[in-house]
Amino acid sequence: MASTLHAQLSAPLKLNLLHSHASLSWRRNVSPDAIASTSSPSFATKGRGRGNAAVVTCNAQAAPSAVNLAPGTPVRPTSILVVGATGTLGRQIVRRALDEGYDVRCLVRPRPAPADFLRDWGATVVNADLSKPETIPATLVGIHTVIDCATGRPEEPIKTVDWEGKVALIQCAKAMGIQKFVFFSIHNCDKHPEVPLMEIKYCTEKFLRDSSVNHVVIRLCGFMQGLIGQYAVPILEEKSVWGTDAPTRIAYMDTQDIARLTFIALRNESINGKILTFAGPRAWTTQEVITLCERLAGQDANVTTVPVSVLRFTRQLTRLFEWTNDVADRLAFSEVLTSDTVFSVPMTDTYQLLGVDAKDISSLEKYLQDYFTNILKKLKDIKAQSKQTDIFF
Repeated sequence: MASTLHAQLSAPLKLNLLHSHASLSWRRNVSPDAIASTSSPSFATKGRGRGNAAVVTCNAQAAPSAVNLAPGTPVRPTSILVVGATGTLGRQIVRRALDEGYDVRCLVRPRPAPADFLRDWGATVVNADLSKPETIPATLVGIHTVIDCATGRPEEPIKTVDWEGKVALIQCAKAMGIQKFVFFSIHNCDKHPEVPLMEIKYCTEKFLRDSSVNHVVIRLCGFMQGLIGQYAVPILEEKSVWGTDAPTRIAYMDTQDIARLTFIALRNESINGKILTFAGPRAWTTQEVITLCERLAGQDANVTTVPVSVLRFTRQLTRLFEWTNDVADRLAFSEVLTSDTVFSVPMTDTYQLLGVDAKDISSLEKYLQDYFTNILKKLKDIKAQSKQTDIFF
């Protein structure tokens, strides 16, 4: 069980997870019958994908785990660990969990500015780093469920956290007897092997499934919250709004709704081992989102359009230099987001499975209307206070 004393675990787990002669590579044919305890993840490219891009592949070949744990004290089903708790989705998962009475522990990387807001809400914060596997086991002691919302920072290589770190986390979860693992992935990640981030998500899904850890995978299309900084704020500040000329449609969803549906799914035993996809009520193009923001803000946007062809050329150019490979990887994801792909799925069956009324899911119109109403009122109040303090001579 997860509460078995960490002292019994730390030495073997550290040795096994950091073994330098690992047999774990990043290939599509993931096949760990038992999760690797003697593995150190790596990655490689193989073949060519769409647009002559290198196809990233994944593989996990490992010896059966050497860790054999005796049963410990049973843990409470309400004890959860949220990984990536300071992120856009992670913080909503934490708030929802606390509101529903869960005992929440947050895995947070050591940082100059401590995550005090999580403690203020009532969560316990523990410092660890997915890129340092030896720091993970202690965070899992006494934990029943892991909810993984983490993703790498923009300045980091994609594989560091999103592949190597996730493999280490899953290995530790299996070794320590975690009862359930929730993993957030990307919609259609299995259809784009040429995009490193999406391929990693798909490979992690498969690695988790083959681990035999009880789990739920939730694929997401897009967050409404991300549109605030991308479109709403620049429009209000009369700054440039960046868009593309592509017809991509994305069904954005409020992260509060995602958090609520996640815990409904978590409690539904019939969903164990399944993949769910969450999408908002409607799929929007970039131009439609900008037009909506303009209407609600009462002012026009200064739109700078980047042709998709420029993104493709920039990606190919950055592939020529080793130090820009990670930039190219992220541009590959941007290229998918600016194609004619529709990031959406019908949600009728999912709502029925979860017992949710579609009318309770926030629309993008309502979300942005609430944002602009609140922010414009605050700006008006600030302007009024400023006038009251003006001194005229």
